[in-house]
Amino acid sequence: MASRWHVIRTEARAEYLAAGELGRDGFEVFFPRVKVAHPARGHADAPLFPGYLFLRCDLENDGLPSFRRTRRILGWVRFGNDIGWLPDQVVDEIRQRSEMINQEGGLRRRFRSGELVRIVSGAIQGLAQVVEDGKSVNSKVKVLLEFMGRSVLAQVPEFDLEPVEDQTPEEHRVHRRTRGRGRWIRGYGSSPALGF
Repeated sequence: MASRWHVIRTEARAEYLAAGELGRDGFEVFFPRVKVAHPARGHADAPLFPGYLFLRCDLENDGLPSFRRTRRILGWVRFGNDIGWLPDQVVDEIRQRSEMINQEGGLRRRFRSGELVRIVSGAIQGLAQVVEDGKSVNSKVKVLLEFMGRSVLAQVPEFDLEPVEDQTPEEHRVHRRTRGRGRWIRGYGSSPALGF
């Protein structure tokens, strides 16, 4: 039987290390990566399938390769007791699609309306709430941010935004301080009882 493509699982965020180790040891590895707005430190791209690599080998004639612990591999993707495999056409299609994604500017991170984000551009920094996501890689995301005590609608490039994953929007929602025309909401502003 000829060599086939199999899928292996890696430790979390160890795909680059595992692919490098396997390649140095003579294995044929396919590690699809795509450009993203915020890659991990030290990388220009990100794994298309985080935690997985494709490995080409002939398990029937050569047997199971032994993986050293330093390769950061957790094991094979199995279906019951069988190690799964992929036809060459499927891997070729994944390769073509990942190249196409990169040629079109990379994988976009989609923002949902109401999602809390952090603006990390040089001119403006702080928290904002997404109003509308951009339509393409080059379009800007509409956000609502607090500026000088007022909620302001702004358009920010996608690469200047980071999702705030550990906080809910309610924790950072911008609260109104007035009802308009100088009428303060209770708890804010001057207090008529104190004469301010």
